[in-house]
Amino acid sequence: MILQVGDVILTSEILTECFCCDLESCRGACCVEGDSGAPLLPEEVAEMENVLDEVWPDLSAEAQHLIDRQGVAYVDSEGDLVTSIVHGRDCVFTCYGADGCCYCASDKACREGRTSWSKPISCALYPIREKRFAQGLVGLQYHRWEVCRDAVRKGRELDLKIYQFLKAPLVRRFGQAWYDELCEVARQMS
Repeated sequence: MILQVGDVILTSEILTECFCCDLESCRGACCVEGDSGAPLLPEEVAEMENVLDEVWPDLSAEAQHLIDRQGVAYVDSEGDLVTSIVHGRDCVFTCYGADGCCYCASDKACREGRTSWSKPISCALYPIREKRFAQGLVGLQYHRWEVCRDAVRKGRELDLKIYQFLKAPLVRRFGQAWYDELCEVARQMS
């Protein structure tokens, strides 16, 4: 079912399906799998460039070389602005912890208080994907991906819906009033 909240069109799955990232199981696969980098807003490129000095030591030598050559972003084969990726796989902001998990270097720096910007909104909103339409309309849909099967399982165990799990990034993207309206729509559906 398609719903509309403000200028945002969304699939009802965002309100009904469960999800909660399970980093212990997936090891951060969403940062290294796929056929393109993470979608970016044009203004996010400047944000990514602004945190480079702080995250540079956390990046792999290959990522550093690619950023020097190509920058933090490129336009992919579909014409979308996306993060640069190393060897057609890892986002250039990928870093690995001692536990072997893949992390976002810019998000890690933000959590440690070294920067004020965390990561692109498309990364923060995942598994929701955003599409922009004419007249300022935005579309949101749930992107199902096999690497997130454990996140679905964990979300079901916790009875945590996608919109609840993604409260902070949804508020970051659309504002608290919009999120409150979304919650009211979800309440009416239950």
